[in-house]
Amino acid sequence: MLVIRRRVGESLLIGEDVEVEILDSGSSQVKLGIRAPRSVGVVRKEIRTVSDQNRAAARALDGVGLEAIAKRFKPPVPAPISAV
Repeated sequence: MLVIRRRVGESLLIGEDVEVEILDSGSSQVKLGIRAPRSVGVVRKEIRTVSDQNRAAARALDGVGLEAIAKRFKPPVPAPISAV
């Protein structure tokens, strides 16, 4: 991991066309501005992680079928009461 110190108003370049500028800095957070072409995806890591987990869960369910899943959550139907 490369560690770079920057102050507010300073920036760094990633490749030829991505610029990250430090906009504000507080005691527990930093506000970044990112200039990148529209073709470059920029997302927070936790968003990507959740999205990857959702895709993995969907793949795990492939082939199982919704009917099998629904049966696991349906309450059992009570037996009819017979009149004596």
